[in-house]
Amino acid sequence: MYDSIAVVGATGAVGTLIIRMLQERKFPYRKMKFLASRRSAGTSIKFNGAPIVVEELRPDAFNDVDLVISSTPDDVARDFIPEARKRVKVIVDESGYWRMYPDVPLVIPEVNAQDIRKHKGLVSSPNCSTTQMVVALKPIHDFARIRRVVVSTYQATSGAGLAGNRDLVNSSQAWLNAHGHYVDVQSETFPYPIGFNCIPQIGSEKERGYTSEELKLLHETRKILGDSSIQVCPTAVRVPVANCHSESVVVETESKVTVEKARELFAKAPGVTLMDDMSRKIYPTPFHCHDTDDVYVGRIREDISASNSLAFWCVSDNLRKGAATNAVQIAEWIQRYM
Repeated sequence: MYDSIAVVGATGAVGTLIIRMLQERKFPYRKMKFLASRRSAGTSIKFNGAPIVVEELRPDAFNDVDLVISSTPDDVARDFIPEARKRVKVIVDESGYWRMYPDVPLVIPEVNAQDIRKHKGLVSSPNCSTTQMVVALKPIHDFARIRRVVVSTYQATSGAGLAGNRDLVNSSQAWLNAHGHYVDVQSETFPYPIGFNCIPQIGSEKERGYTSEELKLLHETRKILGDSSIQVCPTAVRVPVANCHSESVVVETESKVTVEKARELFAKAPGVTLMDDMSRKIYPTPFHCHDTDDVYVGRIREDISASNSLAFWCVSDNLRKGAATNAVQIAEWIQRYM
């Protein structure tokens, strides 16, 4: 058992869910601490029936802490984690800043829990869209080794935080009130109104026309699966869905994987729920997957354009398995190894 745990970013969307997951999963602890920005300090959060006052995120807040679970913007993680590492035993970080550092394990417990043993005081949790895809890819890769992945993501507005969902509500209401037109819609987060719309850019523009979000799907997948030869062609799209990311995935393997074998592999894979019977209209949607922890897979079929290639559809709650639950699972595995 950890003597003291701190949740950093405790008042944010993911931080709130981390706190909920710690309670639901009955995570063992003796002392709990919640940290956030100065503007949130002084508020209180109820935890296991008792209020805990939120403290300001500053170096001396970590003096008596063993474990940190953190969900903050990248620049905040960049600034506070080096100092926190001097004071605490281990940090589980949800931000994107430290993920690709060679000495920082990037972990999905269902996929590469063994990498946690390599930590030097810091473990990163992957991007939400990477997490669900790699959970689904893992059984296929183990059976037939993946050569190439083509993925298109359909990402919910909650992936952009509370402001993203406000944009969805406000722009949808504006469209309906104006009978199919956008009138004076001010977006907090997105470059265009997201209600009744799709935006084919998530993240900043990077090399060769890809975005930062898309390149995470490439580099993080390779690091987690431990195979730098895997090729990934990603397209990330923001869609007018409040929660749960969906992905269309085409995967080319070294040897053939039949649809029947793929179903068998998915059905046995940890963290995967198979929903694949199109004749009965059984396949995952955000409606089915909200507020759950698995990655749901369906629409499994042979790629009719190439040999040794499968197509499938997967959906997962981006705030739970894509963020909060995965971080808490990592902390549970760290406790096993300590």
